[in-house]
Amino acid sequence: MELSRERDLSGDVETAARALLGCLIRRGPVAVRIAEVEAYDGPTDPAAHTHNGKTDRNWVMFGPAGHLYVYFSYGMHHAANVSAGPVGRGSGVLLRSGEVVDGIGIARDRRGPRISDRDLARGPGRLTQALGITRPDNGTDLLAAGPEPTITLTASESPVIKINTGPRVGITKAVDKPWRFWIADDPYVSDYRPGVIRARSAKTSASE
Repeated sequence: MELSRERDLSGDVETAARALLGCLIRRGPVAVRIAEVEAYDGPTDPAAHTHNGKTDRNWVMFGPAGHLYVYFSYGMHHAANVSAGPVGRGSGVLLRSGEVVDGIGIARDRRGPRISDRDLARGPGRLTQALGITRPDNGTDLLAAGPEPTITLTASESPVIKINTGPRVGITKAVDKPWRFWIADDPYVSDYRPGVIRARSAKTSASE
């Protein structure tokens, strides 16, 4: 079954988050099977980048579902989200972790020669680095039809049987929402770390 923009990603953000588990995100020769995600729902979620409205930075999240929202996190690494929900809502799903299933040699060249297979894309910054995703990729339509799409998102060949849920990682607002979703017993899921209040957190979104 193909991943559908309307059926899988344009409804509520929790449904979109669950639908992304097991999917493949590919850029060129490198593909990652998504093992863990987090849902963010702008209007109801103070941890979302979009909670306070549309900006020059977060506009992708207010557009059609299935587009890539890329931002630089804590001045250290890029993170990738898939826009979700109806147009104008500002919802999205953070790609937290996954398994490199194709192009592992290229992913290791990007991540470092001593990185284990398990850790190549185990974490949002590692995942984007393994795939070579950076800010210029912001706004990419992951479900676009065309001869040579740059980054694609395709459904899993086998359905995910069991999904676990829990609190999101590293945030300081809406910490009790069980909006982290992961494939049960999957070794490529990242470690859970609660958020730490930073000096700049009063001026910025908790999910930055």
